[in-house]
Amino acid sequence: MLTVDGLSCGYGGEFFLKDISFTLGEKEILGIIGPNGSGKTTLLRALIKALRPAGGTIRFEGRDISGLAQREVARSIAVVGQDTAPYFEMSVEEFVSLGRIPHQQDFQFFESRRDEEIVQGAMRLTDTLRFRERLISRLSQGERQLVVIAKALAQEPKLLLLDEPIVYLDISHQVQIMDLVRRLNRREGLSVLVVLHELNLASEYCDKLILLNNGMVHAQGTPQEVLDYRIIEEVYKTTVVVQENPISRKPYVLIVPEEENKRRER
Repeated sequence: MLTVDGLSCGYGGEFFLKDISFTLGEKEILGIIGPNGSGKTTLLRALIKALRPAGGTIRFEGRDISGLAQREVARSIAVVGQDTAPYFEMSVEEFVSLGRIPHQQDFQFFESRRDEEIVQGAMRLTDTLRFRERLISRLSQGERQLVVIAKALAQEPKLLLLDEPIVYLDISHQVQIMDLVRRLNRREGLSVLVVLHELNLASEYCDKLILLNNGMVHAQGTPQEVLDYRIIEEVYKTTVVVQENPISRKPYVLIVPEEENKRRER
């Protein structure tokens, strides 16, 4: 689905990603983790052609994306950011309908019946059909994020990119969003690349993880391979204990406060 080979890109002398290589298979969930400033969002910007690579290649379904028009990219790759729904007076249904723009013809001023059916289906999948007529500005943060995902689904993407989609949400909405991502992956066949700060949620929901540090791939593999306490302590400079979740059998990261650390050293 997606192959990144030797990618280097960035913002002049301020920050640079260096020699990033990985693959994302069909119907796979790949998590990108790492400390603040490690290059997670920069990588996503390169994947959607918002940032031009200085070196390396990005291939989507075998095609170099540098040769694809932006509209063509938008027809296959959808992006969900950090609560990016507008706060002005627009209804939920009107906002979700914006996802159809990449598929519409030039000078098409009205939605076709198929556009309407796809928008309805996207809202149904995200459980946002129930407030289709409500204004975006009247929704909670969790509801807005569901609406943003519905808009992304209206693009009919094959690949869904999510940039910290749960960063401002409480734990119940975090789980709701990640459960939805997993359902879309398993039932609708969407490939997913998701940037996450929450290591335990990345462990629970992702098939593979890539740990970025200082603009480079520090580790990649299964959650069991990447979330090793030695790797985490080296990158995050924080003492942790990694145990096995008794329910899912996935790694679970526990922090060790400084006070407890000092107590253990005595």
